[in-house]
Amino acid sequence: MKKTLNLFSVNKNQTTLGISIFWITFLGITLNVTTNSCSLAQENTQITHIGHFEKYHGNPILLPQGTGFEAKAVFNPAAIVVNDTIYLFYRAEDWTGHGKWNGTSRIGLAYSIDGIHFTRRPKPVITPEFDYETPGGCEDPRIVKINDTYFLTYTAYDGKTARLALATSKNLINWEKKGIIIPWQWTKAGAILPEKINDKYVMYFGDKNIWIAYSDDFVNWTVDEIPALEPREGYFDNRIVEPGPPPIIVDEGILLIYNGANKELHYETGWVLFSEDDPKNILKRSEKPMLSLSEDWEKYGQVPNVIFVEGLVKFRNKWYLYYGAADTYVSVSMSKN
Repeated sequence: MKKTLNLFSVNKNQTTLGISIFWITFLGITLNVTTNSCSLAQENTQITHIGHFEKYHGNPILLPQGTGFEAKAVFNPAAIVVNDTIYLFYRAEDWTGHGKWNGTSRIGLAYSIDGIHFTRRPKPVITPEFDYETPGGCEDPRIVKINDTYFLTYTAYDGKTARLALATSKNLINWEKKGIIIPWQWTKAGAILPEKINDKYVMYFGDKNIWIAYSDDFVNWTVDEIPALEPREGYFDNRIVEPGPPPIIVDEGILLIYNGANKELHYETGWVLFSEDDPKNILKRSEKPMLSLSEDWEKYGQVPNVIFVEGLVKFRNKWYLYYGAADTYVSVSMSKN
C-alpha cells in the first residue's frame, strides 16, 4: 500500500456510522439497494473513452453525522487522486439558519484507499470567513491540480446571492482564498480544464446556462457572454444545465459531464463533447441522461429528485463518478471497464 498524505487525526472508518437518524426517520426512507446501469454510449453519439457506469450497490457512501458542521447534510463532492488515494471534498451543512439560508455550508474532506470507504477529517477545511460567504457559506466545490498547486472553485453564498469563488492550496489542508472570480450578480459552478487550450486556461461555469471563460492566472477571467450550452426543449435538461466535474480531454475532444434539470426540477446527468480546437463548438451531446433518478436516497431528502455530479477521477484503471443525492447524501457510480 502506498503512503497517503498525513492529513487526518482520526483513523476510524466513518462511512456509514454517521447515519442521520433525522433524515431516515422524518422522511421514512428505506435504503433499498438496486443496481442502475448507465452509459456514455448513446446510439449515434458514442463516447467510448470512459465507458459504461453502474451505481455502487452500497450507496450512499457518506451520510450526515453528529451535531456539528455536517449534521444536516453531506453532498455535492469534488474528488482528486493523490498518491493512490482518493480525496473527497464535500459540501456539509449544519442546522443553523432555518427558514433563512437553509443551513451554513462548509467544505469537509475525507480520504479513501478503495474509492468506497472514506475516513473523514473531523473539521472542515474551508469555512465561511468573508461578507460574500456569510452566513450561507461555502458550497459545491470542484478541484483540479495544475503543476504543484490545487485549485478549488466553490460557490460563496451570503444568504442572498451566490457567486463563484476560488481557493488554492499546496497540501489540500491549508487553503488561500482568492475571492470572487466571476463578478456577476449571481453565478455558480466553476469547472476548470486542467490544461491550456490555445494558450489559455478554460473554465465552464453557470447554473442555468453554461458559459465559458478564459484566463492566464486563474484569478482574472474573460467571459464569453454567449452561452456554450443551453437547456433543450423536449429533453431531460429542458430547464437548467450546470457544469459537473472539471472537464477532461479524451480522444474525441473535451468531455464535460453536466447536471441537467427538467421543468419539474428533477436533476439527472448529461454529457457534452466540445472541440479541442474551439472549446465552445459542440460535437456531440447526450440525448438521454447517463445517470437517472432511481433510488430512494436520490428521490427523498432535503431537496427531492436530485442527482448532482461534481467529482470524476480515474483510480486503478476504473472511473469513479461521485455525486450528491437529494442534497443530503454522497453516492458513487463506477465504470465497468
